[in-house]
Amino acid sequence: MPSTKTQIAGFPFENCLMNAAGVACMTIAELEEVRLSQAGTFVTKTATLEARAGNPEPRYQDVPLGSINSMGLPNQGLDYYLDYLLELQEKEPNQTFFLSLVGLSQEETHRLLKQVEESEFKGLTELNLSCPNVPGKPQIAYDFETTETILKEVFSYFTKPLGIKLPPYFDMVHFDQAAAIFNQFPLAFVNCVNSIGNGLYIEDESVVIRPKNGFGGIGGEYIKPTALANVHAFYQRLKPEIQIIGTGGVLTGRDAFEHILCGASMVQVGTTLHKEGVAAFERITAELKVIMAEKGYESLDDFRGKLQYIEG
Repeated sequence: MPSTKTQIAGFPFENCLMNAAGVACMTIAELEEVRLSQAGTFVTKTATLEARAGNPEPRYQDVPLGSINSMGLPNQGLDYYLDYLLELQEKEPNQTFFLSLVGLSQEETHRLLKQVEESEFKGLTELNLSCPNVPGKPQIAYDFETTETILKEVFSYFTKPLGIKLPPYFDMVHFDQAAAIFNQFPLAFVNCVNSIGNGLYIEDESVVIRPKNGFGGIGGEYIKPTALANVHAFYQRLKPEIQIIGTGGVLTGRDAFEHILCGASMVQVGTTLHKEGVAAFERITAELKVIMAEKGYESLDDFRGKLQYIEG
Protein backbone atom coordinates (compact mmCIF):
# COMPACT_ATOMS: atom_id res chain seq x y z
CA MET A 1 0.00 0.00 0.00
CA PRO A 2 1.39 3.48 -0.84
CA SER A 3 2.63 5.53 2.11
CA THR A 4 1.66 9.14 2.81
CA LYS A 5 4.39 9.53 5.44
CA THR A 6 6.39 12.74 5.27
CA GLN A 7 8.82 14.88 7.25
CA ILE A 8 9.34 18.57 7.94
CA ALA A 9 12.66 19.82 9.33
CA GLY A 10 13.60 16.21 10.08
CA PHE A 11 10.47 15.53 12.14
CA PRO A 12 8.57 12.47 10.84
CA PHE A 13 4.78 12.41 10.33
CA GLU A 14 2.65 9.35 9.61
CA ASN A 15 0.43 11.30 7.21
CA CYS A 16 1.01 14.40 5.10
CA LEU A 17 -2.41 15.89 5.89
CA MET A 18 -3.17 18.28 8.75
CA ASN A 19 -5.54 21.12 9.58
CA ALA A 20 -4.98 24.66 8.37
CA ALA A 21 -4.54 27.27 11.11
CA GLY A 22 -7.91 28.82 11.82
CA VAL A 23 -9.92 25.62 11.45
CA ALA A 24 -10.58 23.06 14.22
CA CYS A 25 -7.86 24.58 16.38
CA MET A 26 -9.30 27.29 18.64
CA THR A 27 -9.75 25.07 21.70
CA ILE A 28 -7.97 22.08 23.19
CA ALA A 29 -11.09 20.00 22.50
CA GLU A 30 -10.88 20.82 18.78
CA LEU A 31 -7.14 20.16 18.66
CA GLU A 32 -7.61 16.83 20.40
CA GLU A 33 -10.19 15.86 17.79
CA VAL A 34 -7.68 16.54 15.01
CA ARG A 35 -4.89 14.79 16.94
CA LEU A 36 -6.97 11.62 17.29
CA SER A 37 -8.04 11.65 13.63
CA GLN A 38 -6.16 10.41 10.55
CA ALA A 39 -4.31 13.75 10.33
CA GLY A 40 -0.53 13.52 10.65
CA THR A 41 -0.41 16.39 13.14
CA PHE A 42 -2.10 19.71 13.90
CA VAL A 43 -1.36 23.42 14.01
CA THR A 44 -2.81 25.62 16.75
CA LYS A 45 -4.90 28.74 16.11
CA THR A 46 -2.59 31.66 15.43
CA ALA A 47 -1.90 33.00 18.91
CA THR A 48 -1.41 36.56 20.04
CA LEU A 49 0.03 37.56 23.43
CA GLU A 50 -3.39 38.00 25.05
CA ALA A 51 -6.65 36.21 24.24
CA ARG A 52 -8.76 37.96 21.58
CA ALA A 53 -12.47 37.79 20.87
CA GLY A 54 -11.92 38.69 17.21
CA ASN A 55 -14.31 40.46 14.87
CA PRO A 56 -18.08 40.66 15.42
CA GLU A 57 -20.24 37.84 14.03
CA PRO A 58 -21.29 36.71 11.53
CA ARG A 59 -17.65 36.54 10.45
CA TYR A 60 -17.47 33.19 8.62
CA GLN A 61 -19.75 31.88 5.88
CA ASP A 62 -19.64 28.67 3.84
CA VAL A 63 -20.39 29.50 0.20
CA PRO A 64 -20.89 27.13 -2.77
CA LEU A 65 -17.24 26.98 -3.90
CA GLY A 66 -15.55 27.59 -0.58
CA SER A 67 -15.80 30.12 2.22
CA ILE A 68 -15.41 33.77 3.16
CA ASN A 69 -14.23 34.90 6.57
CA SER A 70 -13.08 37.92 8.48
CA MET A 71 -12.30 36.35 11.83
CA GLY A 72 -9.96 39.01 13.24
CA LEU A 73 -7.55 36.62 14.96
CA PRO A 74 -9.79 35.25 17.72
CA ASN A 75 -7.65 33.02 19.93
CA GLN A 76 -7.05 31.98 23.53
CA GLY A 77 -3.64 33.64 23.86
CA LEU A 78 -0.17 32.10 23.60
CA ASP A 79 -0.05 30.63 27.13
CA TYR A 80 -3.17 28.53 26.50
CA TYR A 81 -1.69 26.79 23.44
CA LEU A 82 1.89 26.59 24.70
CA ASP A 83 0.86 25.03 28.04
CA TYR A 84 -1.24 22.43 26.19
CA LEU A 85 1.60 21.61 23.80
CA LEU A 86 4.08 21.21 26.65
CA GLU A 87 1.72 18.79 28.41
CA LEU A 88 1.20 16.89 25.17
CA GLN A 89 4.95 16.71 24.66
CA GLU A 90 5.26 14.85 27.95
CA LYS A 91 2.40 12.51 27.06
CA GLU A 92 3.29 11.92 23.38
CA PRO A 93 7.06 12.48 23.10
CA ASN A 94 7.24 10.89 19.65
CA GLN A 95 4.70 13.25 18.09
CA THR A 96 5.45 16.72 16.74
CA PHE A 97 2.98 19.60 16.53
CA PHE A 98 2.89 23.11 15.08
CA LEU A 99 2.44 26.28 17.14
CA SER A 100 1.18 29.27 15.12
CA LEU A 101 1.62 32.82 16.38
CA VAL A 102 1.82 36.49 15.41
CA GLY A 103 2.02 39.74 17.33
CA LEU A 104 -0.23 42.75 16.78
CA SER A 105 3.03 44.72 16.57
CA GLN A 106 6.63 43.83 15.78
CA GLU A 107 7.47 44.20 19.47
CA GLU A 108 4.72 41.74 20.42
CA THR A 109 5.87 39.26 17.78
CA HIS A 110 9.34 39.25 19.36
CA ARG A 111 7.88 38.82 22.85
CA LEU A 112 5.93 35.78 21.65
CA LEU A 113 8.90 34.19 19.90
CA LYS A 114 11.22 34.84 22.85
CA GLN A 115 8.72 33.12 25.14
CA VAL A 116 8.70 30.08 22.83
CA GLU A 117 12.49 30.15 22.57
CA GLU A 118 12.84 30.14 26.34
CA SER A 119 10.23 27.39 26.81
CA GLU A 120 10.68 23.63 26.58
CA PHE A 121 8.62 23.47 23.36
CA LYS A 122 10.29 21.07 20.94
CA GLY A 123 7.90 21.25 17.98
CA LEU A 124 7.64 23.52 14.94
CA THR A 125 6.74 27.19 15.22
CA GLU A 126 4.86 29.02 12.47
CA LEU A 127 5.05 32.82 12.30
CA ASN A 128 1.91 34.01 10.54
CA LEU A 129 2.91 36.88 8.25
CA SER A 130 -0.40 36.78 6.41
CA CYS A 131 -3.38 37.60 8.58
CA PRO A 132 -5.63 39.52 6.16
CA ASN A 133 -8.58 40.17 8.46
CA VAL A 134 -7.51 42.51 11.24
CA PRO A 135 -9.00 45.94 10.40
CA GLY A 136 -6.32 48.59 10.07
CA LYS A 137 -3.46 46.06 9.94
CA PRO A 138 -1.82 45.25 6.57
CA GLN A 139 -0.46 41.82 5.71
CA ILE A 140 3.19 41.88 6.78
CA ALA A 141 4.40 39.59 3.97
CA TYR A 142 3.36 42.10 1.28
CA ASP A 143 5.86 44.55 2.76
CA PHE A 144 9.19 42.99 1.77
CA GLU A 145 11.33 45.49 3.67
CA THR A 146 9.45 44.85 6.94
CA THR A 147 9.48 41.09 6.34
CA GLU A 148 13.25 41.07 5.90
CA THR A 149 13.75 43.24 9.00
CA ILE A 150 11.55 41.01 11.15
CA LEU A 151 13.27 37.81 9.99
CA LYS A 152 16.75 39.31 10.61
CA GLU A 153 15.74 40.26 14.14
CA VAL A 154 13.99 36.93 14.82
CA PHE A 155 16.93 34.80 13.74
CA SER A 156 19.29 36.82 15.92
CA TYR A 157 17.81 34.95 18.93
CA PHE A 158 15.39 32.22 17.75
CA THR A 159 17.13 28.86 17.39
CA LYS A 160 14.19 26.43 17.14
CA PRO A 161 12.63 25.22 13.85
CA LEU A 162 10.63 28.14 12.43
CA GLY A 163 8.47 28.53 9.35
CA ILE A 164 6.27 31.30 8.00
CA LYS A 165 2.66 31.38 6.81
CA LEU A 166 2.36 33.42 3.61
CA PRO A 167 -0.40 35.20 1.77
CA PRO A 168 -0.76 34.48 -1.95
CA TYR A 169 1.51 36.39 -4.30
CA PHE A 170 0.32 37.14 -7.81
CA ASP A 171 3.33 38.45 -9.71
CA MET A 172 6.46 36.57 -10.85
CA VAL A 173 8.62 39.47 -9.68
CA HIS A 174 7.12 39.15 -6.20
CA PHE A 175 7.94 35.43 -6.12
CA ASP A 176 11.53 36.34 -7.01
CA GLN A 177 11.77 39.13 -4.44
CA ALA A 178 10.18 37.10 -1.63
CA ALA A 179 12.32 34.03 -2.32
CA ALA A 180 15.48 36.16 -2.33
CA ILE A 181 14.60 37.30 1.20
CA PHE A 182 13.56 33.87 2.52
CA ASN A 183 16.70 32.20 1.17
CA GLN A 184 18.83 34.39 3.46
CA PHE A 185 17.44 32.69 6.56
CA PRO A 186 17.39 29.19 8.11
CA LEU A 187 13.63 28.79 7.67
CA ALA A 188 12.27 25.28 8.15
CA PHE A 189 9.29 25.83 5.85
CA VAL A 190 6.99 28.28 4.11
CA ASN A 191 3.24 27.68 4.16
CA CYS A 192 1.46 28.65 0.92
CA VAL A 193 -1.18 30.08 1.13
CA ASN A 194 -3.47 31.88 3.50
CA SER A 195 -6.85 32.94 2.13
CA ILE A 196 -7.01 35.44 -0.73
CA GLY A 197 -7.62 38.70 1.09
CA ASN A 198 -10.61 40.97 0.77
CA GLY A 199 -13.02 39.12 -1.44
CA LEU A 200 -16.73 39.93 -1.41
CA TYR A 201 -19.63 37.47 -1.49
CA ILE A 202 -23.23 38.61 -1.98
CA GLU A 203 -26.55 36.86 -1.40
CA ASP A 204 -29.63 38.66 -2.72
CA GLU A 205 -28.55 42.28 -2.14
CA SER A 206 -26.45 41.85 0.99
CA VAL A 207 -22.96 40.86 2.04
CA VAL A 208 -22.84 37.68 4.17
CA ILE A 209 -20.37 38.64 6.92
CA ARG A 210 -20.45 41.66 9.25
CA PRO A 211 -16.81 42.89 9.61
CA LYS A 212 -15.27 45.29 7.09
CA ASN A 213 -18.64 45.70 5.32
CA GLY A 214 -18.46 42.12 4.06
CA PHE A 215 -14.87 42.02 2.81
CA GLY A 216 -13.10 38.81 3.84
CA GLY A 217 -10.57 36.13 3.05
CA ILE A 218 -11.62 33.65 0.35
CA GLY A 219 -10.89 29.93 0.84
CA GLY A 220 -11.86 26.61 -0.71
CA GLU A 221 -12.16 25.65 -4.38
CA TYR A 222 -11.84 29.27 -5.47
CA ILE A 223 -8.20 29.46 -4.41
CA LYS A 224 -6.68 26.14 -5.47
CA PRO A 225 -5.05 27.42 -8.70
CA THR A 226 -3.53 30.35 -6.79
CA ALA A 227 -2.33 28.05 -3.99
CA LEU A 228 -0.76 25.59 -6.44
CA ALA A 229 0.99 28.43 -8.27
CA ASN A 230 2.49 29.71 -5.02
CA VAL A 231 3.58 26.23 -3.90
CA HIS A 232 5.30 25.57 -7.22
CA ALA A 233 6.81 29.05 -7.59
CA PHE A 234 8.49 28.75 -4.19
CA TYR A 235 9.47 25.13 -4.80
CA GLN A 236 11.36 26.38 -7.87
CA ARG A 237 12.99 29.30 -6.06
CA LEU A 238 13.73 28.32 -2.46
CA LYS A 239 16.83 26.48 -1.31
CA PRO A 240 16.05 22.76 -0.78
CA GLU A 241 16.24 22.92 3.01
CA ILE A 242 13.21 25.26 3.11
CA GLN A 243 10.26 22.91 2.69
CA ILE A 244 6.77 23.84 1.57
CA ILE A 245 3.41 23.24 3.18
CA GLY A 246 0.60 23.47 0.63
CA THR A 247 -2.70 25.01 1.73
CA GLY A 248 -5.72 26.00 -0.31
CA GLY A 249 -8.58 24.27 -2.10
CA VAL A 250 -7.99 20.73 -0.82
CA LEU A 251 -11.35 18.96 -1.14
CA THR A 252 -10.17 15.59 -2.50
CA GLY A 253 -7.19 13.27 -2.71
CA ARG A 254 -6.58 14.65 -6.20
CA ASP A 255 -6.20 18.15 -4.78
CA ALA A 256 -3.68 16.90 -2.19
CA PHE A 257 -1.85 15.01 -4.97
CA GLU A 258 -1.54 18.22 -7.01
CA HIS A 259 -0.12 20.17 -4.06
CA ILE A 260 2.57 17.50 -3.60
CA LEU A 261 3.20 17.35 -7.36
CA CYS A 262 3.85 21.11 -7.19
CA GLY A 263 6.39 20.59 -4.39
CA ALA A 264 4.55 20.45 -1.06
CA SER A 265 5.92 18.19 1.69
CA MET A 266 2.76 18.55 3.77
CA VAL A 267 -0.81 19.56 2.89
CA GLN A 268 -3.26 21.48 5.07
CA VAL A 269 -7.04 21.25 4.89
CA GLY A 270 -9.14 24.27 5.87
CA THR A 271 -12.58 24.95 4.36
CA THR A 272 -13.27 21.25 3.70
CA LEU A 273 -12.41 20.43 7.31
CA HIS A 274 -14.79 23.14 8.49
CA LYS A 275 -17.58 21.77 6.28
CA GLU A 276 -17.01 18.01 6.83
CA GLY A 277 -15.27 17.63 10.17
CA VAL A 278 -12.23 15.44 10.90
CA ALA A 279 -13.60 12.50 8.86
CA ALA A 280 -12.31 14.48 5.84
CA PHE A 281 -8.75 13.41 6.69
CA GLU A 282 -9.53 9.71 6.32
CA ARG A 283 -11.43 10.24 3.06
CA ILE A 284 -8.79 12.47 1.44
CA THR A 285 -5.96 10.17 2.53
CA ALA A 286 -7.71 7.13 1.03
CA GLU A 287 -8.34 9.00 -2.23
CA LEU A 288 -4.69 10.11 -2.39
CA LYS A 289 -3.49 6.53 -1.86
CA VAL A 290 -5.73 5.28 -4.69
CA ILE A 291 -4.17 7.82 -7.09
CA MET A 292 -0.67 6.87 -5.95
CA ALA A 293 -1.38 3.15 -6.42
CA GLU A 294 -2.79 3.73 -9.91
CA LYS A 295 0.37 5.58 -10.87
CA GLY A 296 2.74 3.14 -9.21
CA TYR A 297 3.97 5.62 -6.59
CA GLU A 298 4.95 4.11 -3.24
CA SER A 299 5.88 7.33 -1.45
CA LEU A 300 5.42 11.08 -1.76
CA ASP A 301 9.07 11.41 -2.80
CA ASP A 302 8.24 9.49 -6.00
CA PHE A 303 6.29 12.46 -7.38
CA ARG A 304 6.91 15.51 -5.19
CA GLY A 305 7.81 18.53 -7.31
CA LYS A 306 7.70 16.53 -10.54
CA LEU A 307 5.13 18.70 -12.27
CA GLN A 308 5.38 18.27 -16.03
CA TYR A 309 5.49 21.18 -18.49
CA ILE A 310 4.45 21.38 -22.13
CA GLU A 311 7.62 21.64 -24.16
CA GLY A 312 8.17 23.66 -27.34
